[in-house]
Parts: sequence; C-alpha cells; structure tokens
Amino acid sequence: MPNSNSVREFLLLAFADMHELQLLHFALFLGIYLAALLGNGLILSAVACHHRLHTPMYFFLLNLALLDVGCISTTLPKAMANAFWDTRAISYQGCAAQVFFFVFLAGAEYYLLTVMAYDRYVAICKPLHYGSLVGSRACAQMAAAAWGSGFLNAVLHMATTFSLPLCHGNAVDQFFCEIPQILKLSCSDAYLREVGALVFSIYLFIYLKQKNQRAFGSFVFIVLSYVQIFRAVLRMPSEQGRHKAFSTCLPHLTIVSLFVSTAMFAYLKPPSITSPSLDLVVALLYSVSPPALNPLIYNMRNQEVKDAVRKLFQYMLLKHP
Repeated sequence: MPNSNSVREFLLLAFADMHELQLLHFALFLGIYLAALLGNGLILSAVACHHRLHTPMYFFLLNLALLDVGCISTTLPKAMANAFWDTRAISYQGCAAQVFFFVFLAGAEYYLLTVMAYDRYVAICKPLHYGSLVGSRACAQMAAAAWGSGFLNAVLHMATTFSLPLCHGNAVDQFFCEIPQILKLSCSDAYLREVGALVFSIYLFIYLKQKNQRAFGSFVFIVLSYVQIFRAVLRMPSEQGRHKAFSTCLPHLTIVSLFVSTAMFAYLKPPSITSPSLDLVVALLYSVSPPALNPLIYNMRNQEVKDAVRKLFQYMLLKHP
C-alpha cells in the first residue's frame, strides 16, 4: 500500500484517450490562456498608463488582473503541456508548488473581491467619507492584507494537505493538483480537517482586517454590502446615476457569484457528492473562467476602461506605424 513517502509523482486527469482529442484540448486551452493574458495585460497597461484611472477602484482592478494572470498561469500551462505531449505526470514537488501558488493567488483574489465590495459600498453609500475611508494608504493596506492573507492561507492548506499519508494511489481526478482530489488519496477522512482549515482562513482574514480597523467577514460582508448598495442605488433620483452605479457594481457582483459559489462547492461539498464530470466543470468555472472573463466583463460594462484601452491602442499604432 503506497504512502506519501513513496509517491514521487501524481497522475493528472486526461481529457481524452486519443492523442488527436488531446491536441484539440491543447488548442482550446491555449486560446483561453492567450485571451486571458491579453485581456488582463490590457487592463494592467491601461490602469498603469492613464492617470485618470489612478483611483482606488482601478488600483484594486489592477491587483485583480495581476492575480488572474497568476491563477491561470498556475494551472493551464501544465495542463496544456500534458495534453500536447500526451502525458499525465506531474512531480510531487510540482504538485505541491501548484497547490501552494493556486491557493495563494485564488485566496488573495477572494479577499481582494471582499475589499472591492467595501470600496463600492463606501463610494455609493458613504460618498462624503470616501476620501478618508479609502485613501491611498488605506488602499495599500487593504491590498497588502489580501495578498498576505492569501499567502498565509496557502501555507496552511499546503501543510495540511501534504502532511497526510497517502494510501489510495497517485491518480488525481482533476486537470491540476486540486486539494479536494488529493485528499481523496489520503489514508484518513480529511474532509473535516480541510473544512477546519477553510474556517481558520476566514478568521485569519477577519483578524488581519481588524488590525487595520476594518473588520469584515468575507462572503457575508459582500452580500450585506450589496444589499446596502442596491438599496442606496434604487433611492437615487437620477436614472443616469443609477445606471452608472449599476455599471460599476454588476461586473463585480457577477465575478463574485461565479468565483465564490463554484469554489465553495468544490471545497466544501461532502466526499459522498462526487462525479468526475461535475468536478471538472466546477473546477473550470472557478479556476479558468474568472481570469478569462474578468477583462471582458469589466471592459464591456465600464466606459472609462474602454476609453483607456482605446487610447492605448491608438498610442501603440501611432508609435509603430
């Protein structure tokens, strides 16, 4: 019976048995990956190069684009390489690194989405106090707390996951090293242990935010913030003001709903609820869809970002005729 000391590599999920179909999946993933890099790269360039976008909301959007590039670069390149070379193997160290960086970046993104909800809440519900509550120093502190919480979260989950003995082989039923799938290989029932680690992660973020005099409880805070936001927006007398408020809030709410709901389902569902096809779809929804869709959603709904990207293209065309 194998254990964690004897496992030298893991076998990731193969999308198809035929190499031709594997190459088709490679081309599909390559297109998604390049689109995500291009879209998030444009947001990074637009926010960095245009002074009109040097505001708290776009500072957080820049951080979100950085995290999206990191998230999708942690999972898809290895999946593409395996599909191209018709292999399933990933080394034990490579799997551990993939778990660490994905949990770090995805956790930081989750916390950053909470910060972005707070930013929108203050901007719409307390506009007169916006400058004092969400100043440049507060923005830097909140972004640093999100990144720091993601890092500590990753250390906790990697230590919890890879300290378990493995006795059910080395085949991971996912296209990347996903914690719930690795826990299925452990000798003991690790479900409650992982749930405990997730709960601790939430309290860790709350504690870090309290240190900055801004305590909020992640998903619950996001929901309560948007209840208050929509109440405030519906009371606005101006239809143009309501439209502008919705145009900045709805993209964020869409991303939160997709990312948080699918990730929570993947990590908190009981082991008895399992289906390879369902697990694959859920993993694609929370690991691949947000980085690829974020630039489209924010660009389509935000006129300032569209104008900045258009000016960026005009500048590039004029500079390189």
